[in-house]
Amino acid sequence: MEQNKYIPQVKICGLKDVDQAIECVNLGVKAIGFIFYPKSPRNINDETAKKISQALPQNIVTVGVFVNESFSYIIDKVKNCNLKGVQLHGLENPDLVSSLKKEKLIVIKGLFIAENPSLDKACDYNASAYLIELGKGPLPGGNAKAWDFKQAKNFSYKYPLILAGGLSPENIFEAVNSCLPDAVDVSSGVEDSPGRKNLSKVKSFMNALQSVSLSKELRRIF
Repeated sequence: MEQNKYIPQVKICGLKDVDQAIECVNLGVKAIGFIFYPKSPRNINDETAKKISQALPQNIVTVGVFVNESFSYIIDKVKNCNLKGVQLHGLENPDLVSSLKKEKLIVIKGLFIAENPSLDKACDYNASAYLIELGKGPLPGGNAKAWDFKQAKNFSYKYPLILAGGLSPENIFEAVNSCLPDAVDVSSGVEDSPGRKNLSKVKSFMNALQSVSLSKELRRIF
């Protein structure tokens, strides 16, 4: 069934378990994210990522998350793990985005409120979509920190926007109404521990989104 065009699509990131990934998809998740960053507690090995990818329906987008890695390293992971998309979460060169798009991949570029690259750098990239979060903390990414989501509202009219950072079942309704994102990305907000999702929280998160009906037709990223 096609998702309501006025409700953001959902990507769940940091999964490390086949059964949990399947359950998330059954609840309506459109994309599954794998973290390929050794310092992350959600870092995944190729074997597990490939098992999850092979177990998912063909219409689900598997996304590898990378921080300042080379084109060859990323492409090896794409091939080994059957990835359909990549997320660049560091200070990557715009040329890398272009090269990866030529490989027929969905290419997501991370931009940050509190770090570089900032939102005004979107014009330097030709990404498929942009993931925006706070970017302040010990690790690249959101570090489970919520922020003033209204800061991304103007951005959402110009570019495909994936909202991230501190999202949870409790704040997702307010967050998406604040900035009208095309998709949302959640990880720690639906976890019991890093990489181990709480399926009750995932269900609550998805249910909260179903009560959203944004005032503009959203882009389909996944």
